[in-house]
Amino acid sequence: MQTKTPPRTFEALDVALLAITRLRDVVGKIRRCDHDLGDQIRASLSSVALNLGEGNASEGGNRLSRFSTAAGSNQETRAALRVAVAWGYVGEAEVAEGEALLDRVAAMLHRLGARR
Repeated sequence: MQTKTPPRTFEALDVALLAITRLRDVVGKIRRCDHDLGDQIRASLSSVALNLGEGNASEGGNRLSRFSTAAGSNQETRAALRVAVAWGYVGEAEVAEGEALLDRVAAMLHRLGARR
């Protein structure tokens, strides 16, 4: 009898999805203060996860390109969260856990070859 192997997970994608989960309420709060900034954060967070997923299923230059795009979106998200804190829409403590997760994603992307 053959046992099924559980599906492999991709840790960088898992951490990016966890960041989305942790920042979901914060992004909603930011959107109530600044709709455009909230939408931009939501889009950039989604881009990180989507490009990680696509890159993991790609090869060669396409793989590196998707990971580099994910890295750029990760940096955009982090900058936008700092902007939201600077405007006083949210406090630093509210974004700290999400920032730490995004920092982990950035380190993983660096190890995968993304150099943004």
